[in-house]
Amino acid sequence: MSEDIREKVKEYYSALQSSGDLKTSVCSCSSASQEVQDIIDGLPAEVNERFYGCGSPIPPMIEGCTVLDLGCGTGRDVFVLSKLVGEKGRVIGVDMTESQLEVGRKYQDEVARAYGYAASNVEFKCGYIEDLAALGIADDSIDVVISNCVINLSPFKEQVFSEVWRVLKEGGELYFSDIFVDRRMTEAQQNDPVLRGECIGGAMYIEDFRRLMRRVGWDDFRYTASRVKHVDDAELAAKVEGATFFSRTVRAFKLPAQLEDLCEQYNQKATYLGTIPGMPDYFDLDDHHRFMKDVPLDVCGNSCAMVENTRFGAAFAIEGDRSVHYGPFPGCGNIPYDTGDDEDGGCGCGCC
Repeated sequence: MSEDIREKVKEYYSALQSSGDLKTSVCSCSSASQEVQDIIDGLPAEVNERFYGCGSPIPPMIEGCTVLDLGCGTGRDVFVLSKLVGEKGRVIGVDMTESQLEVGRKYQDEVARAYGYAASNVEFKCGYIEDLAALGIADDSIDVVISNCVINLSPFKEQVFSEVWRVLKEGGELYFSDIFVDRRMTEAQQNDPVLRGECIGGAMYIEDFRRLMRRVGWDDFRYTASRVKHVDDAELAAKVEGATFFSRTVRAFKLPAQLEDLCEQYNQKATYLGTIPGMPDYFDLDDHHRFMKDVPLDVCGNSCAMVENTRFGAAFAIEGDRSVHYGPFPGCGNIPYDTGDDEDGGCGCGCC
């Protein structure tokens, strides 16, 4: 049955010629930064017209990085990343729909020339995002993994996240946008080919996603953005009546020895130096941690690790270490997840 779902999704997206062919706006992109939007505006029209995404999962400070895009489609985000990683960086796009990849490959050299590169730093691979090993993507080889409204389509979600964990380097980042829901979808809803193709039937129940992430290795992850998405097709809305859907962007770092399942107090402070490109005044780690330039911020051990022991480390000055523990970080507790619009109610571990 799961393989059948995957084939139906492939058929669904093979038939689409533009985002206007979708029946709902659930899988539609929210606003990007001005820098990213300027890059998008310069891409070939066909690449942009056949883009299907629900967010803008383009993280900062990726120059020189190797970035993997899961479910890259025609390559819109791949080409944005290609510009941002620079000529010495590398971008790999994976998708199971060959007709989508053909569009990206058609413009690959043209985009590289437009960026002034001697050769393209982009590679497109046809395959399944839950089996990256079959595509030759090695353990601990990727700096950043992104995805834009694709993981919900997979019937093998735990395998997807396990593969991401495998290929990421220690300190590497998973940064993705997708559709979440406030309850579990029924089997009939999950198997409905139109609901699935519209990113509704496979939407991830928020609490099951939290549990899945912990099983794979992420004891803490963060949300950086959230927006309620309305099913604007009456027939499809009737099939999922009562459910509330969200487009959310998730940030998770592979720090297996440093992240705990609760925010713990070690009396640490982190000061942002204002050196992340495009972010001279502040840096948002997530939706509830804004680091202002030159202003020390008390942080839990997890938040400190996320800015100290990742590629962001050069942009922060850290005070303190983990030699003395002071109990749970003030204000933390086992708080149920808040599903309100635009507010995420804390970090992925549900403790802030």
